[in-house]
Parts: sequence; structure tokens; C-alpha cells
Amino acid sequence: MINAILEKMNDYVDVLLGDVGTGKSSLVLRFVKGQFVEFQQSTIGAAFFSQVVSVNDESVKFEIWDTAGQERYHSLAPMYYRGAAAAVVVYDITNSATFTRAKKWVQELQAQGSSNTIIALAGNKADLLEARQVTTEEAQTYAQDNGLYLMETSAKTAINVNDIFYEIAKRLTQVKPVQNPQGMTLTGRPDDKPVAAASCCSS
Repeated sequence: MINAILEKMNDYVDVLLGDVGTGKSSLVLRFVKGQFVEFQQSTIGAAFFSQVVSVNDESVKFEIWDTAGQERYHSLAPMYYRGAAAAVVVYDITNSATFTRAKKWVQELQAQGSSNTIIALAGNKADLLEARQVTTEEAQTYAQDNGLYLMETSAKTAINVNDIFYEIAKRLTQVKPVQNPQGMTLTGRPDDKPVAAASCCSS
């Protein structure tokens, strides 16, 4: 799936948003390096990563901003999500408060971000099923009502981590990217309806 030598290369800015402790940094680390650190330090400000995904005869280079979840860094978030081609809003399935906060991030993105930004909802720590507080059905209904697509992920077990970024990459290749002074935006959006993919085991 990962291929750095491709005939066609498109670069896209992707941003991860969500509360502290939801596993945003762990998701990126698993996607980019295939690693998981049990006790991941909280991100300060934002961290930058890049990864290339091949989709058919094209490649998508993700330029990923992993934003800090602490409230004191909230004011910095618009610098990263404005003009972003895609955003992954992360919540912890074992903490309903993080799902409530994820909804606020989505509202903020829809109000202040680009109307063409592809938004994915990641229900992380899905390996902790016994501690689940947010049901798949509740999250799926919310995603469908708000034009998002949902995947339950686990940075710990790697379930659906590559898949959520690959799904974003597929959608990005269906639209024509254009540059503007604020960053990367898209001229269109896929017509397909939001899909949900749940995992039985993940963190």
C-alpha cells in the first residue's frame, strides 16, 4: 500500500483534531512508522509527519499535522485546519466526553474550515470493548447525519489505521486539488454517501 516511487504525486495537507488522550499521536505513529508506544507523551502545539499512499496509478502524499488536544492550544488549531484537504477528528470510544468534544470540532471545521475538506471520524481505542461508552450505532448515526465517514480504529493493534487514511486518499483522488494562499483545498467532493467501518478490536 505504501509506495514512494510512483509516476504521479499529489500532496495533501491532513490535520488530526481531538481531545488530549484520544490517541491522535499514536494513530499517526502507527500509520507513518508502524509503531505503537504505550505511554505516548502529549503533543505540544503540533507535530508534523508525512506518508505516501498509492491509490491505483496515483500516489497521495499526506502532510499530516497532529495537533495538541489541550485546551490551551485550541487557538492554534485554525492555522492547521484552514485550507486542509482532509481532517481526522478522533475520539476515544471509552470516554463519551471525547465524543461530545469531537462533535464540537466537527462544528468548528464546518463553520470555519473549507467546505470541501474531507472529514473522517475515528473512534479510537476500539480494542477496549469492555470499557466502551460510545456505541458504534450512535457514532455512525452522527457521522451519516453530518456527512462524515466513520471508522473505529486501534493504534495499539493497528486495526483500521491504514484503512482510514487509505479511504481519505481514495476520496482525494476523486477530486481535483487546487492551491490557495491558505493551503490546499479541493474543487469538488465525492458524491458517495458516508460509510462506516467498525472494528471489533482496537486502540
